[in-house]
Amino acid sequence: MRHLIVAGFAAFALMLCAAAQAQTPAAAPAAQAPVREITKIAGEVYRFRNNGHYSVFAVTPAGIIATDPINAEAATWLKDEMKKRWPDKAIKFVVYSHDHADHISGGEVWADTATVIAQDNAKVAIIGEKRPTAVPQITFSDRATIELGGTVVELSYVGRNHSNNSLVMRFPKEKIAFAVDFIPVKGVAFRDFPDAYLDEWIESLRRVEAMDFDILAPGHGPLGTKADVTAFRNYLEDLRAQVLAAARAGKTLEETKKLVDLSKYKDWSGYEQMSQLNIEGVYRLVQATRRPNQ
Repeated sequence: MRHLIVAGFAAFALMLCAAAQAQTPAAAPAAQAPVREITKIAGEVYRFRNNGHYSVFAVTPAGIIATDPINAEAATWLKDEMKKRWPDKAIKFVVYSHDHADHISGGEVWADTATVIAQDNAKVAIIGEKRPTAVPQITFSDRATIELGGTVVELSYVGRNHSNNSLVMRFPKEKIAFAVDFIPVKGVAFRDFPDAYLDEWIESLRRVEAMDFDILAPGHGPLGTKADVTAFRNYLEDLRAQVLAAARAGKTLEETKKLVDLSKYKDWSGYEQMSQLNIEGVYRLVQATRRPNQ
């Protein structure tokens, strides 16, 4: 009923006015309740929303395969909801998309029943940077496959991009791919490319384009398709080419920000807030390896 195959160079297993009248300070406004919901994607694969963050999970006859817990409160809510909807199903596996804390905090909430899996480099960062989550018990370098109750999830490390340990989790039967932060759907990149490897990022997107899937489930925003992977790769290539040309011409950052034209992406999410930061980040990255003739 429960089977795990881990393939790669390494696999390690260990066994998320009233105030004046009363003469008291005004009460602080109540904190807004988080938006949390579960929606079905296809088959028995579901998407979990916690405000602007998303993860996915699969329900099988032998238990549940979960992904990013997001944070301890969200993980607790989701665990309770699973118990209500599927009372005989425990979380058997948890897969971290990458090491960044805003997606994988709270893994300890599920670790009482689940085996935690991540890419090799993620475990190093989780331990080294003291992420507030359960440390992965199993890691792998390139590829791994989880099989539980007839459901298969293929885990692929496609190279460095938004981090050095981001995974694509593919559900082959349902033709769903879950990838976090490095493939936004109709959105620009995050801020100024922190923790990013630009050239390798573009190549990693080509590897995702070669995979067989119809539905792209990102870690933020709406569902997409494989066409959105291509669209974002084109955006990165366009951005890099324009910034590189300016850097090679000896332009300053401020001159580059005026020269680079990303207006064709003005309808994408994050454009107003982050397109200029995207230019700043790529300028920093290309300046690390390129210099004009002087």
